[in-house]
Amino acid sequence: MGRKPDVTLMQLRYFVEAANCLSMTGAAQQLLVAQSAISAAIAHLEAQIGAQLFIRQRARGLALTAAGQQLLGDARALILNLEEALDTARGIDNQVRGSIRIGCFVTLAPFVLPAIVTRVRESHPYLEIEVDEVDAEGARDALRSGRVELVIGYDFPMGPDIRTTVLRDVPPHVLLAADHPLAAKPQVFLRELSRDPMILLDLPQSRDYFIGILASVGLQPQIRHRSMSYETVRAFVAHGHGFSILNQHPRHDQTYDGARVVARPIADDIPSLSVVLAAMRATRTTARARAFSEVAAEVVTEALATH
Repeated sequence: MGRKPDVTLMQLRYFVEAANCLSMTGAAQQLLVAQSAISAAIAHLEAQIGAQLFIRQRARGLALTAAGQQLLGDARALILNLEEALDTARGIDNQVRGSIRIGCFVTLAPFVLPAIVTRVRESHPYLEIEVDEVDAEGARDALRSGRVELVIGYDFPMGPDIRTTVLRDVPPHVLLAADHPLAAKPQVFLRELSRDPMILLDLPQSRDYFIGILASVGLQPQIRHRSMSYETVRAFVAHGHGFSILNQHPRHDQTYDGARVVARPIADDIPSLSVVLAAMRATRTTARARAFSEVAAEVVTEALATH
C-alpha cells in the first residue's frame, strides 16, 4: 500500500491564494508572509501529490495545470467546510458566522446587491459577504472553480453540473427616448421598431438573448451602438440614437447626464427571463449559503416586484 501524501492545511491555503492571484508575490502580499514561504509550500505540495499544479511563466505569473484546476475546487470546498465546522464549534449563540463569497451578474448588482448585503448584516451580524461581479460566462467559471459558493443571475444556460433556483421572473421591456413617437403608447409591438436602429447591451449571453427576442417576431436589428455598460445603453437611447431591450429599469427615468428614457412593456408574447440563485450540484450547502439564500430570495422578490 502506497504512502499517503503528507499535506497540510497551510499548504492548501497557500495554493488556493496563489491560484486566486496567479502570482506567488500576490499571494504572499495577501497572506502577509514571505514569497519564499509560498513557493516552498507549493513545491512541497506538488511533491507530495506527485503532480505539477502551476506552470511558472517568467514575467507573466502562474497558470494552473489541469491537475491544479482539479485540486483548486476541492481545496476551496475543504477549507470552506473546515472553517464552517470551526465556526460552529466556537459559536454558542446559534449565529451564522464566517464569510461567504458570492457572484452577482453585473447588470443585476445595482438593483439587488446593496439591499441584500444590508439585510444579511441585520439578520446575521457575524456573516461577512464578499462579492464578485460577473457576466454569465464568469458566473460558470467562478462556481466551477469554487471561487464563489453562490451566484445571483439570470437563467442563462449554465450546464448540468449547476443547479438553479428561480427567485423571480422579469419580463423584458423596450427602452425609448422620452420624445420617441412610440413613447406615449402604453405598450409597444416590436415590429413598430423595425426601422429603428438598436442599442445593444453587449454582454455574453445577454446579446444573444436580446437579439433572439427580435428574431422571434421575424426582425433582424440594425445595431447602431454596442456597449457593455447598462447606463451607457440608457444614455444612447435617451439621446435618440436608437431603442434598446432590457429587463431591469431604475425607479427614475433620467440618465447620468439628465436626459430621459421611457420603458414600455412589449405587446408581443415574449417569455420572461428568470432571476435565479445558482450553485454547484455536487457541493454541500453550508449554513452560510442557506442564510444568504433566504435573504436574497426575499430581497429579489421585493425589489424586482417594484420594477
